[in-house]
Amino acid sequence: MGGDFMDGIIKQGIEEIKREFDTEVAEGKNILVTGGAGFLGSWICDVLVESKANVICLDNFSSGLKENISHLLGRKNFKFVQHDITQPIFFNEEIDIVMHLASRASPFEFEKYPIQILKANTLGIWVALGIAKKHEAKFLYTSTSEIYGDAKEIPTTEEYRGNVNPIGPRSCYDEAKRCGESYVIAYRMQHGLDTRIARIFNTYGPRMRAEGIYGRVVPRFVEQALSNKPITIFGDGTQTRSFCYVTDQVEGLLKLAFSERAEGEVVNIGNDREITILELAKLIKELTKSSSEIEFHPLPKDDPMRRKPDISKAKKLLGWKPEVELEEGLRMMIEWFKEKER
Repeated sequence: MGGDFMDGIIKQGIEEIKREFDTEVAEGKNILVTGGAGFLGSWICDVLVESKANVICLDNFSSGLKENISHLLGRKNFKFVQHDITQPIFFNEEIDIVMHLASRASPFEFEKYPIQILKANTLGIWVALGIAKKHEAKFLYTSTSEIYGDAKEIPTTEEYRGNVNPIGPRSCYDEAKRCGESYVIAYRMQHGLDTRIARIFNTYGPRMRAEGIYGRVVPRFVEQALSNKPITIFGDGTQTRSFCYVTDQVEGLLKLAFSERAEGEVVNIGNDREITILELAKLIKELTKSSSEIEFHPLPKDDPMRRKPDISKAKKLLGWKPEVELEEGLRMMIEWFKEKER
């Protein structure tokens, strides 16, 4: 694998986020990012380091990658701690904000690592909330649209309570995230902690893993298309998702983490453009000029049929909305994949 994981496309993306995010609110703050070597975590670390925050990145590399943060290791305002957040840890330095992103998130990992996923979002969030309580820090939890399950309300608002199978193959993730949200609310109620919860919808972009069991749908389709391998769709492809480019997602998360108005709030962060998986495969095939065939495989149990967020709360509360069109984001991701393989 060639190239630097801090290449031109990522640098350009970080500059775009900084233009939309008030970097002055982060300057000089001590911020703990759990899962900081992961896809979203590493982007957040990049933006915060560039915003002159003092960043402590915690990761055990279960799904994060060292190359996502290797370019930051020499920076004075960046510190890396290799640690499993499900185990207690104490910090001597003061911490102003805890951003808890640590968790495996690929549906293909649910079957192989269900216990680790459960622990990251129960024991892990308990440890992370304990750190925030000790330091009287703000706390951001990255929850997920998975807590809605196979939603019957489309577009889905934050008030929707979910349609989840507690003993299904996805329960290790969706029920753990629901439990994580309960922990956040409990710490807010009992200890007066300043908390905010982001419910993230499907996100894609550079640094997202494509290979093996880690592969998510967009990077997997891109990799398959670029190598002219069959593009593998689960089910008949009529199920929908709403894809948010990473720069939009990270901007939304940072605005939620730092906004004084967002204390105690739960906010959907995602793109509200809905597309079928078959349409996505055809679009990626077209953009890559690929000769890949499209193959259909059995749909996994409890796979949600539709995903589309109602983002009116994020627009009103944070002044945030996604700006990157799907075609533009896919072009950047395709270019990044090509660069990475050189």
